[in-house]
Amino acid sequence: MQDKRRHQRIRFRSPPPIRIGYGGVVGQGSIENLSLSGLMLRTEMKLDVGHRAGCEFSLFGSPMIDLPAIVVNRMGDLIGLRMESGPISQILISDAIAAALAEGHACVLTMHETEAGKIMRIAGGLNGTLQTDVMYSLTRVGVDEIDVSEVTAVDRAGLALCLLAQGRYGVRIGRQSDCFSAAWREIFQTPGAKGIQ
Repeated sequence: MQDKRRHQRIRFRSPPPIRIGYGGVVGQGSIENLSLSGLMLRTEMKLDVGHRAGCEFSLFGSPMIDLPAIVVNRMGDLIGLRMESGPISQILISDAIAAALAEGHACVLTMHETEAGKIMRIAGGLNGTLQTDVMYSLTRVGVDEIDVSEVTAVDRAGLALCLLAQGRYGVRIGRQSDCFSAAWREIFQTPGAKGIQ
């Protein structure tokens, strides 16, 4: 099963702040997820679907990104926006996403179907922010193997997700990055660590 999105959504361990300009008012929010074409933010501002808003944000020390976006959906304080970014903004966003993944501040989960079965690939930080996506994939899609070769940081919650996938759902842990491999070995060497869940 391939993810049908044109651009992958990046989730953040700690949602970065965003400034929003709308109708002559400047407000604050936080970015829940981001792709090259859009973002989901949380704010108390009342943004109307179909209207334009200005967005200004930086991802963990990246250069400031300032661009207009169209509000495409709203569910309570969660707002979906389609970004109207030009070539320079696209490069800034792409570079900021790559850096956030490399430093473990962000994560992305994708599903791929191969001859070996359904493979879940996780890149960036492997942590509790992926719980909903991992559980959905395990229970609704089916997963044969988890590829963690692009994981750049891992915490106890991330390890617990892998232990659950392996123990309860029989999922193989496939290719591994050095940081994941070290953390994975450590949990089996620590007395009682298998109960990390």
